[in-house]
Amino acid sequence: MRRYGPAVLLALVGAAILRVSLFSDLYLRYVQAGLRPYLVVSGAALVLLGVAVAVLTNRADEELGHGDEDGRAGHGHGDEDGRAGHADGDEDGHAGHGDGDDEGHAGHGHGPGGPRVAWFLTLPALALLLFPPPALGSYSAEREAAQRAARGVGTFPALPSGNPVDLTLGEFGSRAVYDSGRSLQGRTVRLTGFVTRGGDGTWYVTRLLVSCCAADATTAKAEVRGAQAPPVDTWVTVTGTWHPEGGLGSDAAWPPVVDARSVRQVPQPDSPYEKR
Repeated sequence: MRRYGPAVLLALVGAAILRVSLFSDLYLRYVQAGLRPYLVVSGAALVLLGVAVAVLTNRADEELGHGDEDGRAGHGHGDEDGRAGHADGDEDGHAGHGDGDDEGHAGHGHGPGGPRVAWFLTLPALALLLFPPPALGSYSAEREAAQRAARGVGTFPALPSGNPVDLTLGEFGSRAVYDSGRSLQGRTVRLTGFVTRGGDGTWYVTRLLVSCCAADATTAKAEVRGAQAPPVDTWVTVTGTWHPEGGLGSDAAWPPVVDARSVRQVPQPDSPYEKR
């Protein structure tokens, strides 16, 4: 049975990938939506490869079994006198062979399929299949240093008419810190993200921005004032107005501040990341 370990491992990993990409939207926790076709193809290829390995292994076992049967049949037609001669051999010699056989069998405890401990390699694949990891949250956001590439101060396009205007946290932060036209001034904005806390009792509505996948995530956030903080990692929609602080492009302007008029708890969106 251990010979089928590689096949089982390939099939489990492929099934886990298909579960999060083909049969659900869980893949959005880890990568951008545009990568879904590649995940589906990869998962299907791994499952098919696992099946192919299992078939080849089974065929090899059958051929080995036929070879053993042919060998035994050939020995069955041997000279009976020869067998009798062997039976009358030195008992001490047989005893010596017996000891060697015991040691040999002990040394081959791993078997042709490798050590039994190799089956533990299936545990991560089973965990991925049964318990997909959650999206990145407050812990990942807090680990990122507050270092941002200098984008330069400039004029941004006008915001759509009407209040409130829905903005991503990435756009809100860019306009608050770098927009010389002050397009946020006097506008009511609506921001959606999860709750993170600061060391001084402040709290933020936060979102992670990705270019490709969760591995390259960076943080966009806005400090929320005038409302009580929900529990960390709670998803909320904050409606309020921009509170200017610091000079354009300065460290004092980051993170931007929003004076909240309302904070409403919402479910986590299917795609928890913003595209950078």
